[in-house]
Amino acid sequence: MTGSVATRVLGVIAVAAAAVMALLALWISPPDVVQGDAVRLMYVHVPSIWVAYASFVVTAAASARLLWRSRAASPSSGSATAMRRLDRIAGAAAELGVLFTALTLLTGSLWGNVTWGTYWQWDARLTTTVLLFVTYLGYLALRRLPSEPRMRARRAAVMALIATVNLPIVHFSVDWWRTLHQEPSLSVGRRPEITGEMLWTLMYSWAAVTVIALWLGVHRFRVLRLEELAEEEAIAHLLEERRVEQAVGPPTTIRQARDD
Repeated sequence: MTGSVATRVLGVIAVAAAAVMALLALWISPPDVVQGDAVRLMYVHVPSIWVAYASFVVTAAASARLLWRSRAASPSSGSATAMRRLDRIAGAAAELGVLFTALTLLTGSLWGNVTWGTYWQWDARLTTTVLLFVTYLGYLALRRLPSEPRMRARRAAVMALIATVNLPIVHFSVDWWRTLHQEPSLSVGRRPEITGEMLWTLMYSWAAVTVIALWLGVHRFRVLRLEELAEEEAIAHLLEERRVEQAVGPPTTIRQARDD
């Protein structure tokens, strides 16, 4: 129900990109001189957190736009439609961010077990990333609380903007504190820590994971729209039942009148 010609083409591209990514990461790219084959986790770990960052930024941007549009006391139908669309974008992007943050934590724990000898350390980068993950889980839970749609969207938007504060803390934690986590392999203004096949395999992996995320995001956005339609239909059905009851009385009243 959420598919179209464009999404099917995008899905084929995403699957093909993932297959090529696996080929490059597992066979073409050489092992690291220190970490050996464990470095291959980088091709999932690093692109996953990049996509998570981007997803949370999209959530923040859509939420800020939604709050700006909701300043009117009684928004027009067009403005209300735009607000609901922005709310769906924010929600779908946040779900993607949570998914890829979880993937980051999973691959990071596997990588850490090889390089540090343990799956977990209360390291600054790891701790702030878990906090980021839990914060956006809370955001998604807040979106599920029953409320009037406009109020629920505004409340979630405020939460999304507050949660965004943790993004730079996570990213710069390896620069601000002494940490076991290595510095970024690629960073603006710094020489890349990797070169050759590793570098362009990592860049390709970033592009491939981004395509996969776009494909998932489009479908999730459409699923959220279907959920809205189902909710609207349920509300309309309930209102219709109440209108009928007010007009002719509840069914029990009618039966009692017939018995009398």
